[in-house]
Amino acid sequence: MIPWLRPDAPFPPIEAALAEPNGLLAAGGELTPERLLDAYRQGIFPWYGDDQPVLWWSPDPRMVLFVDEFRVTRSLRKRVKQQRFEIRVDTAFRSVIEACAMSPRPGQAGTWITPAIAAAYAALHDRGNAHSVEAWHNGGLVGGLYGVAIGRMFFGESMFAREPDASKVALVSLIAILRARGFPLVDCQQQTAHLASFGARPIPRRVFAELVGALVHSAAPEVPWELPPGTDVLA
Repeated sequence: MIPWLRPDAPFPPIEAALAEPNGLLAAGGELTPERLLDAYRQGIFPWYGDDQPVLWWSPDPRMVLFVDEFRVTRSLRKRVKQQRFEIRVDTAFRSVIEACAMSPRPGQAGTWITPAIAAAYAALHDRGNAHSVEAWHNGGLVGGLYGVAIGRMFFGESMFAREPDASKVALVSLIAILRARGFPLVDCQQQTAHLASFGARPIPRRVFAELVGALVHSAAPEVPWELPPGTDVLA
């Protein structure tokens, strides 16, 4: 059994999460910006379908990407150097999250990005806590990703591509932005071979929680969320 959260109820400790399904911690509660930020600060995230209540998760182990361990394959490095895509930041957040919602996922019949989720993260974006990195080509949005930033911690959420490698090039740019801002870690939530190909790896939930606890309370640099002019994203 998992607890049902009333609007003002705190989250249970992450150690109380179920082993099967891995990380299911609680249900219910509202998707307010305050609730979402409180969840992320504790290493908790929402994930549920249209026919389900809000479900909160904290799996063990946790997939993460240390910025200094990010790997770029030879083929992706070549694609980045071609400069096929124009990279923009935070210019089309809602379009990115809508595109992620419509992107098919292996083994999933639908999407976890419900209208309520989209509205909640758009509210976080309006507050400056959620960001998108976008790949554009010929004036159209062809790929991108979005996530949540608190302190010096970035929580990756979802990505999409309408052209080959568009989301991967956006990811390369995100890592360059995080490196410039002194963000050492990206939460990837779930273990996938795709993320592992970039250097992501699982770590124990206890270790993840300790890292998050320190990073979310670290002061973020007072600079815009953008690629600094002249940045070599492959450096």
